[in-house]
Amino acid sequence: MSEPLLSRLVRTLARPVSKSERQRARLHLLDWLACIAGARGTEAHAMGSAISTRGWESASYSGNVLEMDDVHRTSLLHPGPVIWPAALSMPSADMDTRLDAAVRGYEAMIAIGAAFDAHHYAHWHPTATMGVFGACASFGSLIGFAPVEYANALGNAGSVAGGLWHMRHDDVLTKQWHIYHAVRTGRDAAMHVHYGATGPQGILEGPQGLFEAFTKGPGELASNGDGWMIDTVSFKPFAACRHAHPAIDAAMELRRAGKLEAPFQVETFKDALTFCDRPEPETELEAKFSLQHAIAVVADGRQAEPQDFTMEAVCALSELRAQVTVSEDPAITARYPAHFGARVNGFELVDTLGDPERPVSEDDIIAKMLSLAKWGGLQPKEAEKAVNLALQSDDVDALDAMLEAWTR
Repeated sequence: MSEPLLSRLVRTLARPVSKSERQRARLHLLDWLACIAGARGTEAHAMGSAISTRGWESASYSGNVLEMDDVHRTSLLHPGPVIWPAALSMPSADMDTRLDAAVRGYEAMIAIGAAFDAHHYAHWHPTATMGVFGACASFGSLIGFAPVEYANALGNAGSVAGGLWHMRHDDVLTKQWHIYHAVRTGRDAAMHVHYGATGPQGILEGPQGLFEAFTKGPGELASNGDGWMIDTVSFKPFAACRHAHPAIDAAMELRRAGKLEAPFQVETFKDALTFCDRPEPETELEAKFSLQHAIAVVADGRQAEPQDFTMEAVCALSELRAQVTVSEDPAITARYPAHFGARVNGFELVDTLGDPERPVSEDDIIAKMLSLAKWGGLQPKEAEKAVNLALQSDDVDALDAMLEAWTR
């Protein structure tokens, strides 16, 4: 009998985390905090405040509402909104312990997620499906799991994995509920194993496991060799669905060169059209999932920030949206999801700003924090405090207090 896949994965999770990986994790912590800051005042923020006074728990409702959360391309999921609430959920844990927990959470969530195919992505929200694994690994790391405990807990978390995409068809908070559910479920799975529960270590490849239920042709668990998968995660500079980012990026390059002129023709990969072909968005959420609106935003000289996807912006940019046409380019689809690309008026980008091939800098992530904190109604000194706590400080009490204040 072959070794269960989870048993192989947990050997990776049991490795020590290096100082350089902790520093990488700090960048993702700052990026997530920026998303939480910018979400203040939203319906998701109000919901999180209503369900809990604990900062990590209430923040699990608002980490993805701006569509600016970090993303892993080949697994097609957003780790940050799930991982950070779990990694910050033990008040007694010091900063290095929390950073290690985050690195291990990213590893589990991405490694497993990369094995799921396009059939899964067509029906299931991968951040929800795989989020239970990420939260479980993070909390297991906080507890100090041995490999067998990781495997049992991940097996139980996977046994209730799910989260259907149908919520995309309505203007609802289900996507935010998915994150909250993944955080709580993964965390509970780890807690129960800590108290003696066991779990099915073959939950991925077993005859009635996740691969059988959710895929037509599963792949291999992802690995970054001697490194960690967190190094392969992309940051999102624009306040829109990740599938719209390549077109936004290409349009901005044309604008900088003085060559962005109507009419606008966008060619991109098939999933971008499936999720973001919305010529007439009727809500802020639909605007974030509209290629047509995204190009209109850039053509109007805007920076694709949260204010550019409000209903005020939707009304103001209707004439520009009407000049945008979108279509699939099979060659761009063939490179996806390893490369998120697009062509705008003949100008093509293979990789998008924020990807490892075209990385943003630490200064860019700091600027994102400053911008989103302002959008969320926070004073500049609050944003500066967040930058220090995320990138330099080991004061976890101050970090927890700040997050609780932000999420009230």
